[in-house]
Amino acid sequence: MESLPQRILSIGPIPPKIASAIAGMETVVADTAKDAADLLREQEFHLVLTHPDQASELIDRFRRDETILANVDHGIASIDSDGLVTWANAVLRQWCSGDPVGQTLFNALGPCTVATELANPLEVRGGMTNSFRIHQPLPSKHPYLDCRLRPVVAGDGKFLHSVAIIQNVSAEIEQQKKLDALHQAGRDLANLEADQLADMNLPTRVEYLKQNLRGYVHNLLHYDTMEVRLLDPSGELLPLVEDGMTEEAATRRLFRADTGNGVTGHVAFTGRSYLAPDTANDPHYLEGAKDAKSSLTVPLIYNDEVIGTLNVESPIVNGFGDDDLQFTELLSKELANALHTLDLLRAQQTCTLSESIEAVNKEIALPVDEVLGSAALLYARLHNTDPEAARYLRRIMESARSVKDSVNKVHRSMSPAECYAPPENLAGKRVLVVEQLDQHRRTIHLMLRRLGVDVETVADPKEGLALCDGTSYDAVFLELKPLGMRGTDAFQKFRLAEPNARVSLTTGYGYDECHTRPACAPLGLTALLFKPFKIDQVTKALTAPVPPPLELPATV
Repeated sequence: MESLPQRILSIGPIPPKIASAIAGMETVVADTAKDAADLLREQEFHLVLTHPDQASELIDRFRRDETILANVDHGIASIDSDGLVTWANAVLRQWCSGDPVGQTLFNALGPCTVATELANPLEVRGGMTNSFRIHQPLPSKHPYLDCRLRPVVAGDGKFLHSVAIIQNVSAEIEQQKKLDALHQAGRDLANLEADQLADMNLPTRVEYLKQNLRGYVHNLLHYDTMEVRLLDPSGELLPLVEDGMTEEAATRRLFRADTGNGVTGHVAFTGRSYLAPDTANDPHYLEGAKDAKSSLTVPLIYNDEVIGTLNVESPIVNGFGDDDLQFTELLSKELANALHTLDLLRAQQTCTLSESIEAVNKEIALPVDEVLGSAALLYARLHNTDPEAARYLRRIMESARSVKDSVNKVHRSMSPAECYAPPENLAGKRVLVVEQLDQHRRTIHLMLRRLGVDVETVADPKEGLALCDGTSYDAVFLELKPLGMRGTDAFQKFRLAEPNARVSLTTGYGYDECHTRPACAPLGLTALLFKPFKIDQVTKALTAPVPPPLELPATV
């Protein structure tokens, strides 16, 4: 009797002859095969007593369960208290190099790493569910597996075993990696500092974008053929970048139109992406790449307006799917932002003259400013003691400003509207910039001139204060640590010299060891600008309310 099972499940009443034989043992009676199957799933038994007919029904139930578990697309395993696999479905067995039964789950899957903070992720107790990610090194076909492990307990709370449900998330992970890479690529399409951008003319910017775009399209999207066109104000789609197109296609004139201008013109007209799965039977398609069998074209949209198109082509029918459409549309958004950042939305041909004049202005700006600053400083020292010298110095200052004004007038008069269109709320404002580094002064000069602002720059704040004598500025941009002067003292002097100006501090690092910014805040600080300047920050600083005039406390 001691060798007999200790816990017995009976389907239906226990026959008297058997009842006497198992007297004193724990028995559980189930009315039907269904009830018995439920109990077997929830509790542990050593023996099942049943009539042959009921046994057949019970076996059929478990076979159905086995069939379901074998055909789900998740891996499923039963794991005992020692962490060993006692059963696995067919999906999980396909992921293992051999029979997983008798091994730990991780050993059965082969070389892998587990992303978890748990000391023993296969240990589950007290109703707790563990979740972790398993990474198998390439060339595995299922490198990323997400596992959820939950315990199975008896009615009395006793742990029986745990169930592992494992999902292959490799496709989702790879897709997310690709999305992240595309987002990063979009940021890198025009990843330039303001001073770098200012030093690049329009053709250089176009070439910079072409090189980046070609690399990302080939390496991330794996397209060998592509074309980017920009929409000009007349409605023509001008070629910007092309790879793999025939010469006829690359030079073909296309316009924004619903029909008669290929898929590119149709997409520019509708503002919607267009997939041509079979170019031979597509009503809009015009030959782009030689032997292309399918094409995908998406609009480039910025500020809710179509600014161009991106077209890719494939040598096979149905060469593009939903994922390709998603990734290409994502790249098109990043490309549209890059076109705006690089200032390529202007017509290239009409801006050559404007850029030439701008280049001249850039070269003469600092020398003329140096003449102005030096003359102003000398004038401040001599106008009371040497009136004649002061008069000549004033003429020098007026002539220097006249030179700059003449160049700017030529720029405005000879530049097409799309090349010179400063914001109305900034045009004509006068700004004094105090900056030690020539490169920063040159970059700031160029940026502010493009905004229609009259700019004068000095390296020495003493020269800047001298310029304020007899000249009114709408704003002063002052270094946090100006040359030869404490930042707070310089700020206060400029606030007194220009009581109707907005005075902002500028810095390239953000570190304020002398606490200049908090000291200047109650004195009427307009803004803190970080170099290289951003257009939106500069615009806010130039249009902010003018602080009330600074009043110093009366001295006793």
